[in-house]
Amino acid sequence: MNTPILVTGGTGTLGRHVVARLREKGADVRVLTRNPRPAADGVTYVVGDLATGAGADAAIEGVNTIVHCAGSQKGDEVKARHLMAAAARAGVGHVVYISVVGADRVPVTSAIDRAMFGYVAAKRAAEEIVAGSGVPYTTLRATQFHELAFTAVAAMAKLPVVFAPGGTKLQPIAADEVAARLVELALGEPQGLVADMGGPRAYLFADLARGYLRATGRRRPIVSFPAPGAAARSYRAGANLTPEHAVGHQTWEEFLTQRLAV
Repeated sequence: MNTPILVTGGTGTLGRHVVARLREKGADVRVLTRNPRPAADGVTYVVGDLATGAGADAAIEGVNTIVHCAGSQKGDEVKARHLMAAAARAGVGHVVYISVVGADRVPVTSAIDRAMFGYVAAKRAAEEIVAGSGVPYTTLRATQFHELAFTAVAAMAKLPVVFAPGGTKLQPIAADEVAARLVELALGEPQGLVADMGGPRAYLFADLARGYLRATGRRRPIVSFPAPGAAARSYRAGANLTPEHAVGHQTWEEFLTQRLAV
């Protein structure tokens, strides 16, 4: 039997693709989840909560590689601290962590910054925890997933007017393409911080909204305004973009066609 690879966040937007691709490679997969599930198709589920650390030691027992995909709008550094402490105690040989492009470039210092971009600061803090844990690691920074951009614009389109952060661009990428890269990294040797990964094109947020409205046959006025704060200014300057690593293939338009055909 293969040594299982542990995937945290294995039922989420990114993690479910990671699990599927690991299975395609013949790996046994263990998923850390807050809710019990029966084992199926080479995947076992163990109950735990990285927000408190509960169940982390049991989940990691017998594991040599972890792909850490569990994330949320806040608390990523807390989850990373609990996970890496357990990984260090167990002598894990490789942790692969997914972060965000710009984590090292977006200043999050004021209350406004923290309210709007606190998750970026949490990702940066988590990167530092992973790197300082003593556990061999690989960290990949990726741009925003198509799936998450879709959720954002779909929510905005429910309002009579779509309010878009003016001057802000996103470089959306397919979560499955990021998953493929994470699996490649997980099956290799630890590399530390690797090259960023971004989608094939950068779009103004307003243009992402226009594309969604056009694809869904809706009409809404779009009002753009500059968001306040240093973090927002850094986004307008492109700190969240990686044009030199535009390695993704699926465009926003292709994603919309695929998503809305379901």
